[in-house]
Amino acid sequence: MGRVTERRRVVRVRDGAVSTRPDTLVAEEPLEIRLGGKPLAITMRTPGDDFALAAGFLVSEGVVSRADDVANIVYCAGATDDGSNTYNVVDVQLAPGVPLPDITLERNVYTTSSCGLCGKAGLDAVRTTTRWPIADTPPVRVTPGLLAALPDQLRAEQRVFDRTGGLHAAGLFSPEGELLDLREDVGRHNAVDKLIGRALQSGRLPLSRSILLVSGRASFELAQKAVMAGIPVLAAVSAPSSLAVDLAAETGLTLVGFLRGGSMNVYAGEQRLDLYAGAPDGGPARPTG
Repeated sequence: MGRVTERRRVVRVRDGAVSTRPDTLVAEEPLEIRLGGKPLAITMRTPGDDFALAAGFLVSEGVVSRADDVANIVYCAGATDDGSNTYNVVDVQLAPGVPLPDITLERNVYTTSSCGLCGKAGLDAVRTTTRWPIADTPPVRVTPGLLAALPDQLRAEQRVFDRTGGLHAAGLFSPEGELLDLREDVGRHNAVDKLIGRALQSGRLPLSRSILLVSGRASFELAQKAVMAGIPVLAAVSAPSSLAVDLAAETGLTLVGFLRGGSMNVYAGEQRLDLYAGAPDGGPARPTG
């Protein structure tokens, strides 16, 4: 749609020298998601992959689980006073027989590019039961070395980040470290929803043989989205939240944080990592401290 980036004038100061120049910024615009014509959620996102974003959001909320659950997704015209199409409102029509969720003021949610889902009535309301409990059989097994190589792969494929420096990324990898898909967005949770939505649309859910890597921190919402898509391993380059760790422990999700260089913290699900494969004499090394 040509709105992923925008140009703005900037005053640049470098070593005391002042100049003006245009700068490339990542675009951020609201997207309203409607379900059967009724407002469901608003998110601040980078335009692009909007239908996948809406579909992934509905997977994360437990509304749909198969491509056949969605009849169609369209942009809504008439969203402005003059009736023009802003391409900032999408309406999702569910297939016949797929139940509509209860869309009430309490259920309605507002999302932002920084914090994810807000306005939930309580923690229990967020713990949506997944249709695919994490059950990777045989279990996914990865080495710390493989995980350590993923952030560089992700960064190398962030095309828009190279121009703006202002986008988060979410990447889906195979257990062998192959990059399967990557989405960028001003919001981490949006990037993940776009990945999951694309998987829904192509009939690839559940993502039970995959690793999800996110730039930045691992919030509760990101852990929930991984669980809802059946993803067994979630890794982040920064810290997880306490609730993300709790959810990972409860659901069997492997959660890795501070994935930087050759170091990382494993907060839950360490059974999927060959942590001691390189121990001296082939014996198991023991954690210190």
